[in-house]
Amino acid sequence: MQAWFCETLDGPEALTWKEAPTPEPGKGEVRVAIKAASLNFPDLLIVQGKYQMKPPLPFVPGAEFAGVVEAVGEGVKHLSVGTQVAGFAGTGGFGTHVVAPAAMLMPLPPVFSFEDAAAFLCTYGTTYHALMDRAALKAGETVLVLGAAGGVGTAAIQIAKAAGAKVIAAASSHEKCALCKELGADATINYSTQNLRDELKTLTEGKGPDVVYDPVGGELTEQAFRSIAWRGRHLVVGFANGAIPNLPLNLALLKGASVLGVFWGEFAKREPQNNAACLMQLAAWYMEGKIKPVVEHKLPMSQLKQAFTLMGSRQVRGKLVLVNG
Repeated sequence: MQAWFCETLDGPEALTWKEAPTPEPGKGEVRVAIKAASLNFPDLLIVQGKYQMKPPLPFVPGAEFAGVVEAVGEGVKHLSVGTQVAGFAGTGGFGTHVVAPAAMLMPLPPVFSFEDAAAFLCTYGTTYHALMDRAALKAGETVLVLGAAGGVGTAAIQIAKAAGAKVIAAASSHEKCALCKELGADATINYSTQNLRDELKTLTEGKGPDVVYDPVGGELTEQAFRSIAWRGRHLVVGFANGAIPNLPLNLALLKGASVLGVFWGEFAKREPQNNAACLMQLAAWYMEGKIKPVVEHKLPMSQLKQAFTLMGSRQVRGKLVLVNG
């Protein structure tokens, strides 16, 4: 096999493309020939040593991928050689092969392309778990999506609309807001040129959003939480801004509001049956055309460093996907 190896925590530029022995699956594992993998913000943090999960060096980064099962370990019943799968393993995706726990792989319906599948499991799994499980989103409620033109942001627009909610999409440019409207957002806020709180007050007639989907962090978190509706739910999905906010908890008291953490990877491990039910609903929505990953850039696996540069520029809309062959 070949893969991008992280041998020091000096960021993407220090990654090296190397030959390595092709791994064999152990008990409960399978080996997948990777056809496509997608880039997520935690992939950048992990090669810088800034993520909560710190795998021992050296390791192959890349959490999310899709491909074909090549070998099956002892005890695996639901997958066989030749099965097309999407996977989330935390690491290992930026290469030609990966060994992953079978429980973290989803067999693909025939309509899925590998590129869509590589951008699906973590992104849409996280977002469904956030909106439908943690926030218990109901039809007719209003959802504010921060960072709405990114990978999880575009997924949040689609899932919230599929659930019958009203969506206010907030993004950092006119072009990103235009994409959000194309995806079905009812209204948009360009927080580079507009005041987030003022616009939310106008768009919700002073009520505020029922649910805030927040993968951004930084100063936007407190602005959004100060605008949240009575009994609102603020979903802490990530910190793409780079700064972890200090949220005054008296705001939660005054609003009767909840701050809800979202960690899909841990949810999938601890509650595999509930996660499987979520993924079944997502697959059904995909086949019905209600959701579809936004893939703006598709690059060869050899251009991983260029992909990291593109993501770091914060100009990417949707997802970056890397392909083998």
